[in-house]
Amino acid sequence: MSSKFPVAIQVYSVREDAEKDFYGTLKRIKEMGYDGVEFAGLYGHKPEEVKNMCEEIGLVPLSAHVPLDEMLADPRKVLADYKVIGCNYIAIPYLNEEYRPGHEKFDEVIAAAKEIGKIGKELGIQLLYHNHDFEFVKVDGKYALDMLYDTVEPDYLQTELDVCWVNVGGENPADYIRKYTGRAPVVHLKDFIMPGKKPAKMYDLIGIDDDTEVAADEKFEFRPVGYGCQNFPEILDASKDAGATWVVVEQDMPSMDKTPLECAKMSIDYLKSIMK
Repeated sequence: MSSKFPVAIQVYSVREDAEKDFYGTLKRIKEMGYDGVEFAGLYGHKPEEVKNMCEEIGLVPLSAHVPLDEMLADPRKVLADYKVIGCNYIAIPYLNEEYRPGHEKFDEVIAAAKEIGKIGKELGIQLLYHNHDFEFVKVDGKYALDMLYDTVEPDYLQTELDVCWVNVGGENPADYIRKYTGRAPVVHLKDFIMPGKKPAKMYDLIGIDDDTEVAADEKFEFRPVGYGCQNFPEILDASKDAGATWVVVEQDMPSMDKTPLECAKMSIDYLKSIMK
């Protein structure tokens, strides 16, 4: 059996359901067996309302993904709002192209992480960085992701390693998690299949890039945890070794002719089966 963790789900995985019925979707998540949630927006609800929902349902409001520009607009207020909800973590979730490694504004991301991380420290909320695969490009011989963590102090920035994108980026997820032992409190569990080569445009798959025809040999599909190519027993053991305290399920798009909620149930059922 694998190392055991409390399991949260990134609400982005079931975003259409949350948009229609936020409270009802959180209740379904709890009924499936999840222990907590990671937010990606509050769907028009005030922080106090979300706090009360989580308390009533019995879900831990673990963390939140908040766009970098939104945090920079008023970092103290944004972080304070999520602290009201009860979140211990807030994560930079994604970088638009001009902010990615190798582009002119990547230095601004490093500076912003320091600024937001310091404010978070004051407020008792830890800043995380949630990677994709584009951080696995080398700048002066070093992965940009490593450069980010080497430049910003651990007190201000911790990792939220997404095991799908670590794998797609060319690294073994378990090894990479262990690399950040002591700095990996939350690990993102994501499964996928990629029978052929990496698609030229990855992010049209999650509705970010423009529509592009994907060739048959570039077929990529997000999968419920345990239904793709990832070695999750190994990943969970590495997460324990690295000092992680939570794991978070995320599936950007549903698959296998299942709804997002059905995929979420498949993921938690699989994890429970290997963490007994």
